[in-house]
Amino acid sequence: MDKAGFWSAEVWGGATFDVATRFLAEDPWERVRTLKRLMPNTPLQMLLRGQNLVGYRNYPDDVVKAFVHHAADEGIDVFRVFDALNDERNFDTAAKAIKEKGKHFQACICYSVTESHMGGPVFNLDYFINKAKLLQDMGADTICIKDMAGLLAPYDAFELVKALKENIDVPIQLHTHYTSGMASMTVLKAVEAGLDIADTCLSPYALRTSQPAIEPLLIALQNTDRDTGLDFDLLLKLSEYFESISPMLRNYFDTSRVSVVDTAVLSHQIPGGMASNLIS
Repeated sequence: MDKAGFWSAEVWGGATFDVATRFLAEDPWERVRTLKRLMPNTPLQMLLRGQNLVGYRNYPDDVVKAFVHHAADEGIDVFRVFDALNDERNFDTAAKAIKEKGKHFQACICYSVTESHMGGPVFNLDYFINKAKLLQDMGADTICIKDMAGLLAPYDAFELVKALKENIDVPIQLHTHYTSGMASMTVLKAVEAGLDIADTCLSPYALRTSQPAIEPLLIALQNTDRDTGLDFDLLLKLSEYFESISPMLRNYFDTSRVSVVDTAVLSHQIPGGMASNLIS
């Protein structure tokens, strides 16, 4: 994985801290140290819920600062920070702590819609542009469009990324889930609009409520001006490895549906990480 040349590897934070502690009887900090030792050349990324850190409530400023500083010391390079309500006040303490450690502050805008497409009185283009400007002014090194439920349609992605590239100076990253079946198309249109970084997953664990698969996207972009330059043969070897250990995990996969997509998400809008928990 470390030889692949990924911009970063998201390996920690969010629910992984909770799961390691409550269900696996593991030290989540040891996981970071181990991965840093084995992947010294790839920036390690975590998901931080702003003032909520990796929990489900807001924490005092001193706890936020101490947690961020310790995470940086243990090996986290990129802090992907989000607030479920896009309330920039919940970024403030974490952002300052990240900057104090000289680490990368990636600020997220959670993508939502009130109708089938971007627009309407709330989640329109101006809403997302204004949020991006606010986060850039707070010191964000990159801005992430966090489409946690897979609601971002391809042409909306093109319009949104194009507008953001025209209004802010920092790189744009797209995080989307395959749940609705649109993710690969959405990423491709975002790339055409000038997207800088896309979240993907190796094919054995891609699709469904996960991210779009990296391998077909890599081939789609080959011999274009957006060619990733990643080693396709190496990615195939990685995919084969993860496929070989999948029997150990097969019982944890949802097999209650034949379809790998859930178009009902366009109505109920449940985020990918939450959907798997509810099914379980």
